[in-house]
Amino acid sequence: MASVEHSLKSSPEAVFAVLADGWLYSNWVVGASHMRAVDPAWPAVGSKLHHASGVWPLVTRDESVVEEVVPNQRLVLRAKGGVLGEARVVIDLAPHEGGCVVTMSEVPVAGLGRRVHNRLTDAFLARRNHEALARLSAVAERRAVPVEG
Repeated sequence: MASVEHSLKSSPEAVFAVLADGWLYSNWVVGASHMRAVDPAWPAVGSKLHHASGVWPLVTRDESVVEEVVPNQRLVLRAKGGVLGEARVVIDLAPHEGGCVVTMSEVPVAGLGRRVHNRLTDAFLARRNHEALARLSAVAERRAVPVEG
C-alpha cells in the first residue's frame, strides 16, 4: 500500500470542502485530465465522479465511486483507471496546529495494477499521491503565491 501524508494550513473543513466539490477533482488528482460529470449526491456513499485521464487523443473515461464518507474526516473511493484497473483510495483528515494533516493511502484492488503490485509500484503511487496532496493543499489554501518545492 502506498501511503503519504501532508500538513496543510487549511482546516479539515476547508480541505473536505474541496473533496466534496467533485468538479475540483481534476484540479488536484494527478492523471485526471478533466471532469465529465458529477453525481448530484456527491460525496454520498455510492455516488460517482465521471472523469477522464490521459492526454488527448489518448484519453480514457473513468469513474470514482464513494465507498465511505465521514464529513471533515474521511473519504474512501474506489477509483477506476482504465487498463490499469481499480484502486481503493483512502483520504483521512486530522486537525493539527491550526490546520490539518491529510493522509492518502492507495492500494490496487483489480486489474493490471493489482497483478503487478509491488514495492516499486507503491513507490510510484506514493510519489504521485505526494504531488496530488501538494495540489490539494494549493486548492484548499486558495494560494495567491506559489510554494516552491
